[in-house]
Amino acid sequence: MTEKRALLSVTDKTGVVEFARGLTTHGFQILSTGGTRRILIEAGLTVVDVAEHTGSPEMLDGRVKTLHPRVHGGILARRDLEKHMSELEKHGIPPIDLVAVNLYDFETAASNAEASFGEVMEEIDIGGPTMLRASAKNHAFVLPVVDPSDYADVLAALGRPEGPDAEFRRQLAAKVFAHTARYDAMVSAYFAKAVSEAPRAEVMPARIGLVFEKIQDLRYGENPHQVAAFYRASEEGSASLASAKQLGGKELSYNNLLDADAALRLVMDLGSEAAVYIKHNNPCGAAIDPVLVEALRKAREVDPVSAFGAVVAMGKSVDAAAAALLAETFLEVILAPGFSAEAVDILGRKKNLRLLELRGLKESDVNVEFRRVQGGLLVQSEDRGAPRDEALSARVVTKRSPTAEEREALAFTWAVAKHVRSNAIVYGYADRVAAVGAGQMSRVDSAEIARHKAKGRLAKTVAASDAFFPFRDGLDQLAQAGATAVIQPGGSVRDEEVIAAADEHGLAMVFTGVRHFRH
Repeated sequence: MTEKRALLSVTDKTGVVEFARGLTTHGFQILSTGGTRRILIEAGLTVVDVAEHTGSPEMLDGRVKTLHPRVHGGILARRDLEKHMSELEKHGIPPIDLVAVNLYDFETAASNAEASFGEVMEEIDIGGPTMLRASAKNHAFVLPVVDPSDYADVLAALGRPEGPDAEFRRQLAAKVFAHTARYDAMVSAYFAKAVSEAPRAEVMPARIGLVFEKIQDLRYGENPHQVAAFYRASEEGSASLASAKQLGGKELSYNNLLDADAALRLVMDLGSEAAVYIKHNNPCGAAIDPVLVEALRKAREVDPVSAFGAVVAMGKSVDAAAAALLAETFLEVILAPGFSAEAVDILGRKKNLRLLELRGLKESDVNVEFRRVQGGLLVQSEDRGAPRDEALSARVVTKRSPTAEEREALAFTWAVAKHVRSNAIVYGYADRVAAVGAGQMSRVDSAEIARHKAKGRLAKTVAASDAFFPFRDGLDQLAQAGATAVIQPGGSVRDEEVIAAADEHGLAMVFTGVRHFRH
């Protein structure tokens, strides 16, 4: 039997000894380098050093070891072309029939805030991607293996009389090109960030590489006829749905994840004492209280009808009392930094209820967001800011200044309004929302809808508007509903008319100078 050759050079050593041992039983000679070769030799395997195979030593601190014609010629030669095979024979280059490579851990280096630019550069793999791409290009004759989870399938295919079939080879090649594309995108993204932080650089890079890894396929998208999946970005240590631990309930859906994201973002703005209910990506209840069960109770009472089937998030771990209250309402998802054993037991009786345990509430360092449009991609910086601080320092524009209690209420409602679909009107107090008007084509309609949902219970509230009032009619609605103070960005050509209306009604009004549209 003609001896076959396999080149193994892996950063992830998972299963590599067993794989190499299996390859030898199928008649493969093993070529390897560095740490991989050392592990294989320690396991008692016979391994040919790539430097011995090429006749050239490793050099430049290992930067040059596999970049050699005796490696790439052996990988790239087409076995069905007589010219290729005669050239290999002429130059004494033996064919290489399998390449198992995975790459330097650039992702970990790039996410390490303590690593210097130069240190990260050293984790850019050159030889690995080159060998992988070469073997994937020539997959009809060379097996390209990038994922340790494929080792068993490769060995099984080699054990069949007919060997690996064309479809299996194509699948391995496809995985390689997806892997190297992701790797290059990570490098590109790192450089884009480094360039954007440089002096006089453009705010947005000329090109963007997106790097996301699929976590799971979803049952469907927003509607049953749409295909969907959930992908994870590499944002270690931040509050993330992708890294949350699901403690119970059925599989998350596309819409669950959208609402969970909205809930998480609002809690992060309101703080650790917050509890929020989200329905169709809008808050239908929000409150703060040092006692979690009270925060949840106040938030649910804002709109108990809409709370049915909502997603709930909070800034504290769920205890037994909070769990008992949550269990009174049909809910889709509960997000929290933790759940006590008693809470898991109580909520676990709801077989379909998903519990998501978050890894804290730290914001991600990534500060851009993407939205696909027909034929392109919209990219913008996230609407971060600090809405409560914006409200507390907002400029008074009316004859009457808000009281200290009204200021606190304005800060709370302004923070909630940032997370409501435009046009947004939020009535509330210092510790809870009273009513929400969301997603209307006119601001006066949002004000009227919120008033209708509150059923007249808006006396002595304050109100927040995510953008300016184009006419005084919206402001008149707020006053008639019972609001005593208003917060808005200002900036309309009719600001003076709106300010005059506020003075007529005896309202205190402040301008933040910051708009929070959410389309």
